[in-house]
Amino acid sequence: MLKVALVGVGGISGAHIPAWNSMDDAALVALCDIREQQMDRYPAQRHYTDFDTMLQNEQIDILDICLPTYLHADYAVKALEKGIHVLCEKPISLKREDVQRVYRTAEANGVRFMVAQVLRFWPEYEIVKEIYDKKIYGELLSGSMTRLGCYPAWSWDGWMMDEARSGLVPFDLHIHDLDFMVYTFGKPHRADCHRKQRPEQDYLHVVYEYDSFFLTSEASWYASPYPFQAAFRFQFEHAVVAWEKGEMTIYEQSGKVWHPVGADAAGDTGNIGLPQSDAYANEIRYFADCVKENKAPDKVRPEELETVIGLLQTL
Repeated sequence: MLKVALVGVGGISGAHIPAWNSMDDAALVALCDIREQQMDRYPAQRHYTDFDTMLQNEQIDILDICLPTYLHADYAVKALEKGIHVLCEKPISLKREDVQRVYRTAEANGVRFMVAQVLRFWPEYEIVKEIYDKKIYGELLSGSMTRLGCYPAWSWDGWMMDEARSGLVPFDLHIHDLDFMVYTFGKPHRADCHRKQRPEQDYLHVVYEYDSFFLTSEASWYASPYPFQAAFRFQFEHAVVAWEKGEMTIYEQSGKVWHPVGADAAGDTGNIGLPQSDAYANEIRYFADCVKENKAPDKVRPEELETVIGLLQTL
């Protein structure tokens, strides 16, 4: 049984905690947050308001870091140096050099580390990668990825609106889509960015150029209460593959229209098609299995993380 502790009981922990609790070969034994009230709804775990005290008192196999971005690398290193495996929310850091610092620490102490880049485990995005890798609908011609929302004024201590601590929209929101691009299509040759940044909002639109196709992406924190939405649309030679309003649809050149996730998942174009699943649970399951099997979590590679941070620093 893997013993797990989680630090940072904020927004994203609401996806991680149920995932750990659903596993029969892992036990979430402790939580840590400087705000004691944040842990009141989880009475089954031991509660700590001091991270060092938790590490001293608990014998854990895995630490799950759900802290604000600017704390990720230092907290990861501290746990790795104690021989604890670490799963860390994205991004690993605002600094490219922290990638090697963290991974070298993990290697030196014989433990595993992974950044939770959740789109790599999201069914709809996994299908796009399979379609592209296997050329199921021919060559990719163009693509569009969107991730829009309103300014996160709710964040603790206003950290998300502080560029030095969060990196704003590029590092907090756009990173999801850019990470998927680098993971699936490799590093683009060029990025042409337009950005409108003000104290109360942040919006960017980027065109990424590849050899034979281009991808556009937009991300926002609008000042008004614009509802969050994420979507994509990829134009292949013989189909358009889209995820819009929470539903993935493939529009084939033949006229066939079908949904590869959920009830219609059993398609007749190879083995694309996946059941509905929780991407956060998928990534946590994957990392736990890597720890149990003592294998590197290669689905998220440090060189790709470095590429993403390097690109984000130019926007």
